[in-house]
Amino acid sequence: MFFDRYVVDEYALILKALFLLVGYVIVLMSQTELEEGGYYQGEFYVLLLVSVLGMVMMASSRDLVSVFVALELLSIPAYMMAAWRKRDPKSNEAGVKYYLLGVFASGVLLYGMSYLYGTTGTTKLTEIGTSLADNPITSMQVIAVVFVIVGFGFKVSAVPFHTWAPDTYEGAPLPVTAFLSVASKAAGFVGLVSMLFIALYAADGVYEPFIWVLAALTMTVGNVLALRQSNIVRMLAYSSVSQGGFILMPLAVIASGDAADPALKSVVIYLLIYAFSNLGAFAVIMAVSRKTGSGEISSFGGLLSYAPVHALLMTLFLASLTGIPPFGIWIAKLQAFKTLIDAGDDAAYALAVVAAINTVVSAAYYMKVLREMWMKPVPDGDVAPISTPQPIWAALGICAAGTVVLGILPGLVLRFADLSDLTGAFGP
Repeated sequence: MFFDRYVVDEYALILKALFLLVGYVIVLMSQTELEEGGYYQGEFYVLLLVSVLGMVMMASSRDLVSVFVALELLSIPAYMMAAWRKRDPKSNEAGVKYYLLGVFASGVLLYGMSYLYGTTGTTKLTEIGTSLADNPITSMQVIAVVFVIVGFGFKVSAVPFHTWAPDTYEGAPLPVTAFLSVASKAAGFVGLVSMLFIALYAADGVYEPFIWVLAALTMTVGNVLALRQSNIVRMLAYSSVSQGGFILMPLAVIASGDAADPALKSVVIYLLIYAFSNLGAFAVIMAVSRKTGSGEISSFGGLLSYAPVHALLMTLFLASLTGIPPFGIWIAKLQAFKTLIDAGDDAAYALAVVAAINTVVSAAYYMKVLREMWMKPVPDGDVAPISTPQPIWAALGICAAGTVVLGILPGLVLRFADLSDLTGAFGP
């Protein structure tokens, strides 16, 4: 549509399905909290759907204007949802920080896009890619590429553009936190992937070293800071930052060797599986916090004794996030490492070593939660069972099924990745 500026292909359809499924799970997670908290339910769901609409638009956008409009369409409602508990100072702080830093990042991104348009004379991604491939890269185009990556780096909470994430995740209502950590991050990666594979592919000398540094920093800083957290939501916030580094990792080598096709598959696989595992972890936190009234990791003490199903589900989701076979994310991490091997250069091997070390480090803070659930006593001796609403049970069921099925049957998710052949259409 619109002279190939809006494209509906297999790549777009898979990601649209992901965004719609995440939106549905967030609706299930939000229902009880909104009813019990007396929030403005109609307005909340409208904003949520508008944000999902922006994500759906992002998956098909192949023009600078539509990419930016989609990004703002998904971001502006998220700013308001983060501050939804307007009488809670932490929620207000979350919304303000997210808004101010988000506006700054949008300005940087738009500035970079304006440089791309000014130097190539077009806003269509394929034509920008052709122009960059046929002509030497100018200094203004170098600035443009850097600014575009910085703008999307904020959306995916890459270090050092992650400072908004921990406070926003902790202060926002839990369903909104889950939405930001999965759907908003995934949409940012979709926009970045479209830009790199279609418009900026020929500028690999600029973006490859930059993304290499971003991926290494994001993995390492996210993990190190997660180790220090006592609040489980902040821990998952830094875990989300670290997971973003693993998703960035294959994008640092897309122009090296034969890495382009496996890099795209790796990103799509990671986004699909990460969505189930992370949403599931937040759904368990919602269920447990209804009883304990706390977000501290210590509040999960003895969970196995009075809520064995919740403890087992949390174990499943955290094992997946760690990358332990046969649960979920192990196949995504394996595909990411395969991409680095296919690239076949020293920089790729070095990044693989950094990622391997960070995989081991990440197990430490996930195991801290598992130790509380399985080995520690109940903090206050209250072993009354947890009363979990049906919508949260439904969300937990969907997330658990996705995590287990995609982990045990990796061929299924690899089939999805094969369909999402963005490179075959108009990439390298």
